[in-house]
Amino acid sequence: MTGARARASLVKQSRGGYRCGVMRMPFDSIEDLPDDALLARFADGDAAAARVLTLRLTPRVMAHAFRLLGNRAEAEDVTQEAMLRLWKQAHDWRSGEAKVTTWLYRVVANLCIDRRRRDRGGSVALDAIPEPPDGRASVAQTMQERARADALQAALNALPERQRQAVVLRHIDGLSNPEIAEIMEITVEAVESLTSRGKRTLSAALAGRKEELGYADER
Repeated sequence: MTGARARASLVKQSRGGYRCGVMRMPFDSIEDLPDDALLARFADGDAAAARVLTLRLTPRVMAHAFRLLGNRAEAEDVTQEAMLRLWKQAHDWRSGEAKVTTWLYRVVANLCIDRRRRDRGGSVALDAIPEPPDGRASVAQTMQERARADALQAALNALPERQRQAVVLRHIDGLSNPEIAEIMEITVEAVESLTSRGKRTLSAALAGRKEELGYADER
């Protein structure tokens, strides 16, 4: 192929989807976009972006709210309110200033604190404990898992609010100490202190129930 024909062929390929002999890759699927990009697209009127972000974040928000409140109905209310606040924030969101999840966790924590202060007391209802996964577990195993979840939630409920939030973020949600510090607006050292004290209190609260909850023989 002559040089002129080669150049003409390359131009043709470029117009048809090639550039410098390499096929252009398609844009990432919308499901692969980061949270802040989806939020920006929602602000521009992209309903599909809102659906993806809702499916991605709602389970995490719901689980976090439930651990902080110990009541599924109230956790659902908090989740709905937190997500509504996120949609209202979309037009003013400035990408790079904070992670969407960091902002959401902070909103959820504040909403949960408000509810707990308003509705003091009350034990965890059995129907507030999430159902175990539908598998082949025996009835005894299912009851034990429910008892463990009930005991853990009751112990979490007894913690001071800041300790409970730090413990849930660190040991249930799996966030790092710097992430928790940003969410709670405290230092990393303060996070470490809260989680350490919270873990000790939880261990003491559950220590006498190891046999009852089936932990006695576990290593």
